[in-house]
Amino acid sequence: MLRLRFTPADLCRIAFAPAPNALLETALSVRRPRGPRWSRPGLREWRRRVGGSLTRRAGALMDVVPEQGFLPDFLLQPDAGDLSEGVELARRTPPGQLAADIHKLPPDGGSWRHGLAEGEAGAWRTLTEDLNGYFSSSLASWWPRVRETAAADRALRAETLLRGGTDALLATLLADGRWDPPVLHVRTTCDYEVELCGRGLLLVPSYFAPGALLMYRPGLSTVLVYPMCSGDRPEDATDALGPLLGRTRAAVLAALRHPATTSELADRVAVSRASASEHATVLRNAGLISTTRLGGAVLHTLTPLGSALLAGDRAGR
Repeated sequence: MLRLRFTPADLCRIAFAPAPNALLETALSVRRPRGPRWSRPGLREWRRRVGGSLTRRAGALMDVVPEQGFLPDFLLQPDAGDLSEGVELARRTPPGQLAADIHKLPPDGGSWRHGLAEGEAGAWRTLTEDLNGYFSSSLASWWPRVRETAAADRALRAETLLRGGTDALLATLLADGRWDPPVLHVRTTCDYEVELCGRGLLLVPSYFAPGALLMYRPGLSTVLVYPMCSGDRPEDATDALGPLLGRTRAAVLAALRHPATTSELADRVAVSRASASEHATVLRNAGLISTTRLGGAVLHTLTPLGSALLAGDRAGR
């Protein structure tokens, strides 16, 4: 279990990265799919598009990204605006830190990694070319989907913060996390505690991360990578939208143009709480809304597909 200990100053210095991190997402996407996160429709669809050529496409990147567990810190550059900037910042990693990262990797990687650890230009050229080539062939066409999902996640987190404050934000951040003030408990394979020491926490949403990742930066805010809430579309739109036929369910969907708890939703549509919960379940299973628990209540919000459906409904009137 990972434990992040907050001071009052840390609670005032929680920030979100403005967009998904291209270098990190590129690295995480080559990991072997495992666990429930890879059952998301969007990830399955992406995997089908990539096909069985993932290893060949990724090239040298496979040698620096273990299948699970430790991920080298130089592959997470939270201040980078795009992939090119991320690679350039990674290249500037202090030699000692870079060598330490490389030496933590499994020993069965390519021999070129020794050159990378020593900062050799040829090794960096190999990694840079394979990173750019893999992103272009495998992620570039999918990147708008990643950014769209990140925007939906950001809106949900903002709404949660507005409605429930910092406690609600931290309590709902991770599906396998637990907020027990002043400590955020995160399920990991290691057992250690991190004192944030008043420098705050930078939250980085990830489309491909199956769980939380932590990066400690001396003198700067600690970085916590978390899986963004799914904004995936259903695989079969016809099957998904079939249950939505009917005035009440359509009214429930329209009422969620502004996020609401189940009780608020029932009041808006003038139905019982049980009925509102039932309709919300159908909408959620159809991929049109997402639901996040806030203590004893739940918050419902539209997914990108739900928003698009409502936008199309308005355009047709």
